[in-house]
Amino acid sequence: MGQMIPDLNPRATMEFKTNGVPKMPKPQYDPKFTDKVIAATGPHAHPRLAQIMPSLIRHLHDFAREVNLTVAEWSAAVDLINECGQMSNEQRNETQLLCDIVGLESLVDEITSKMLATSTAETPSAILGPFYRSDAPFLPNGSSIVQNLDPSIEWYDQAIADSAFLTGQVLAAGTGAPIQGAVVDVWHTAPNGLYEQQDSSQPEMNFRGRFTTDEDGRYSLYALRPVPYPIPEDGPAGRFLKMLDRHPHRPGHIHFIVSAPGYRPLTTQLYDDRDKYINNDAVFAVKDELVVTFQPREGDSNAKWSLEYDFILGRE
Repeated sequence: MGQMIPDLNPRATMEFKTNGVPKMPKPQYDPKFTDKVIAATGPHAHPRLAQIMPSLIRHLHDFAREVNLTVAEWSAAVDLINECGQMSNEQRNETQLLCDIVGLESLVDEITSKMLATSTAETPSAILGPFYRSDAPFLPNGSSIVQNLDPSIEWYDQAIADSAFLTGQVLAAGTGAPIQGAVVDVWHTAPNGLYEQQDSSQPEMNFRGRFTTDEDGRYSLYALRPVPYPIPEDGPAGRFLKMLDRHPHRPGHIHFIVSAPGYRPLTTQLYDDRDKYINNDAVFAVKDELVVTFQPREGDSNAKWSLEYDFILGRE
């Protein structure tokens, strides 16, 4: 695709004062143009679109005028979005990744969560991320989402060192009552920082599983302490990140979707407090309430660490 932001001759886009200091030109744009575009929406438009499109159009047009957006720059942005869509599939959502690195998904997640919340006690949400798979296997409580761990695997030693037992309850906001039959959908990367669909050496659905809470609202499973990893840099979103001179790393985290009939599903992430990227997340998703501390685990040959975390769901 070439460069997303074309190299422009500054003398072609700037005027110069007599002292040589550049200034942006001040072209006289049609002051009625934006109103014409907004007025074009018909009386039978979708109600929500009729509500939000005037604001979107006005912000877009104001942005274009503010930065003196050129045809070449607009075309490069269109190419970027097109390439993201062309690269997206069931295993990777590049357009969503682009939204992540500019903070848009984290922002709309926070807006939606606060709009729908029925209690301040609810567990905070966090972004879904581009590597979710909806068909993870259901596993019995107390089982492991780590498949085929073999000493020949490159990251075997780290997996053993980071082996962890996770447990907790799913509770109702307000009453604190345990929710039986809640589904806890969990996934994270391997110690090499790759989700299983990114890594052909991993078994299908490795580090993924769904668990159903018991009569006490409790879930339990074996997993690993999460590791930091870079978001994919081999596509347009990665190239864009480099052009912004930003690092691509996410702090180590474990994804969860917790759902139960009558309650609002919770999509969130738990972050390991040992991670150096906790305060510098490439996608701006970390919240203080979701930063956790793993504790050493004694007397369990399957885990070196343990974490207990309760999820609190609000009513629909």
